[in-house]
Amino acid sequence: MKLTRPLAALALLVATAFPALAADAVYPPGLRLGMVPLVGLSTAKTFPGFESEDGSVKVLITELPPAAYGEVVGAFNANPAGTNGVKPDKIETPAGLAYFTTESGKAGTTLVKRYSMIVPGTGFSGYVAVQIPENASKIYTDEAVRQMFATATTRKEVSADEQLGLMPFKIADLAGFKDIRTLVPGSSLILADGNESSGYESKPFMILGLIGSTPQQADDRARFAQEAALQIPGVRESRVTMSEPIRINGQPGFETRIDGVSGKDKTPVTVVQWIRFGGGTSLRIIASAPRDQWPDAFTRFRAVRDGIQPKG
Repeated sequence: MKLTRPLAALALLVATAFPALAADAVYPPGLRLGMVPLVGLSTAKTFPGFESEDGSVKVLITELPPAAYGEVVGAFNANPAGTNGVKPDKIETPAGLAYFTTESGKAGTTLVKRYSMIVPGTGFSGYVAVQIPENASKIYTDEAVRQMFATATTRKEVSADEQLGLMPFKIADLAGFKDIRTLVPGSSLILADGNESSGYESKPFMILGLIGSTPQQADDRARFAQEAALQIPGVRESRVTMSEPIRINGQPGFETRIDGVSGKDKTPVTVVQWIRFGGGTSLRIIASAPRDQWPDAFTRFRAVRDGIQPKG
């Protein structure tokens, strides 16, 4: 592992870094979970989190559904001794009580240590996965990782500008949607009238995202669009009411509408799916509204769709 400074000096910096961990936490763009990275780690270029200069040390930070934290806590309490030699541990953090595990493994032929931590959040569960190669483990020790975990903290909101700035396209018209939430940083987000606490299904919402590997032939696109619409998560008793090719901002697309029910209250909804086919990736928009709110919502959905343009 090639380091940018003498090994002993970096080891000393890490060893003396613990008091400095009271510094401001760093939040990966678009996420509500952050922490103070250890010395030698900086914001990763290809994933949300931190990495060493040579990319061998990785700290992945992401958000999971809110129920994930409780499920992990339940599993830990049911089996406090752990399984397969992996013993769970816990630590207090500014975000709340966190649970983590440490285990050894391999990344290809390289021996590595892996750490996984989950923390509670408001409307989400925070998850951190760390991978450290064996030849860096004298610097990034168990105690160093534990100290980094101890700085985990959350922020209530991520600004709309920050989240929208991560997307590979511009959205000219938000059509009055106030709740904006990243689903996959740089790839998909949700625009909604509701929120995570109250639930999205009872009010209009949209999911915008990129997909790959879409078919090129018209007949194949029709079949692909219908199958994708009928598999939209959270919509049950689905029935296709319309499916036809259209042009979206001058590009070939497909519009599919379905009726179904959604949410624990089985709210009757109408859902429209637009796919704007492209070269390497295609834009997929899923927009849902309770059936009695559909006419007004559909006008807003189209305004958002027609305002999506490539960056640059």
